Amino acid sequence: MIDRDRIRQLLAERREGFSLPQAFYVDPAMHETDIKAVFETDWLFACNACEIRKPGDYLTLAIGENPVVILRDRDGQVRAFHNSCRHRGSRICGHEKGRANRLVCPYHQWVYELDGSLINARQMPADFDRSEHGLKPVHVEVICGMVYICLADDPPDLTRFREAVTPYIAPHMPERTKVAFEMTLIEDANWKLVIENNRECYHCAGNHPELLVTLVEFALPNDPRGPAEFKALMDRKTAKWDALGLPHQPADGGEEFRCIRLPFHEGAVSFTMDGGPACRKLLADFTEPDLGSVRMFRVPNNWNHFLADHIIHFRVLPLSQDKTAVRTTWLVHEDAVEGVDYDIDRLTEVWIATNAQDAELAAVNHAGIRSMGYQPGPYAPSEFMLTNFTNWYAGKMAAYAGSPTPIRLAAE
Repeated sequence: MIDRDRIRQLLAERREGFSLPQAFYVDPAMHETDIKAVFETDWLFACNACEIRKPGDYLTLAIGENPVVILRDRDGQVRAFHNSCRHRGSRICGHEKGRANRLVCPYHQWVYELDGSLINARQMPADFDRSEHGLKPVHVEVICGMVYICLADDPPDLTRFREAVTPYIAPHMPERTKVAFEMTLIEDANWKLVIENNRECYHCAGNHPELLVTLVEFALPNDPRGPAEFKALMDRKTAKWDALGLPHQPADGGEEFRCIRLPFHEGAVSFTMDGGPACRKLLADFTEPDLGSVRMFRVPNNWNHFLADHIIHFRVLPLSQDKTAVRTTWLVHEDAVEGVDYDIDRLTEVWIATNAQDAELAAVNHAGIRSMGYQPGPYAPSEFMLTNFTNWYAGKMAAYAGSPTPIRLAAE
């Protein structure tokens, strides 16, 4: 673990609008600090509610050294618990996902109800109080079908995020979807480089031919780099979305989150190699296939695309200073039929290719930053979301280190 004086020193060296000092990306001890300062204090995107649709369905993940199980209880409520037996601490659920009538520790068979209460602990004395040995709960919030968890005793307020993004997402009815495909990549890069790579499309033209068949590179409706054709496209699409009552202007998320609806290239409606639909059965009750994409991001660990025909969620979890797990899930309408309404290869082709390209870019970025020749470099104007992210990260580290505000030096 890096001591707080060292963090304050690194923050003092940091320049706003520049990449971070080297130690933030490559120091093994900084990984432990990131877990403590960021991932144990903030809300994290965990999974989709549709993945635990029935009572007893569960999904597990680990936040640093903290295994967590998320499940649906008998009343239909989504709950999360530390996946650690109250007897001697053994991990209870060892599979990534599954269904259980009750949770049973494999070591000494202590049995827990789906609400976390301990209902059987064999061989314990008569005066043993089971009510004091239930599973320790983890905070849970479900926002439009997305399950967020927080390990902190006193989690941050999610109200502003919930109220801001719900009008964009709710029309797509994520609660009426199912996971058509999922994949997890272990990337050879620090988690912040994975996020930074996602937060800019400066690199897209040179690296993502499949994605740019349909994706508009501009991140804002009034991007000054946008040609007249882009402005005309925005005018046509926003008029259509206004008529449908679908919000599209950027939400005011500050450095915490981003939500905006942007169009695909003219004639394209989905992330496919020909721009055509990826799923014939549209989400919700949509009849219009051309709704662009609601692009959403929330620190520290997820970004999303909400289209007319499918939804894609990306979840980032750090494994070490140079290993990051990126889980991608593709969601379609719950009644869509594989082979009839959608084909897995067509649905996933663009983002499987893009994910692989991004993984390579992040790994190469990480390898270069390890060099003794590395020096933080300036962000381009189009990389404004990197400035937002690194400012937010510096704020989290400053709070952890005991500094009231991050020290920011103006860029030259």
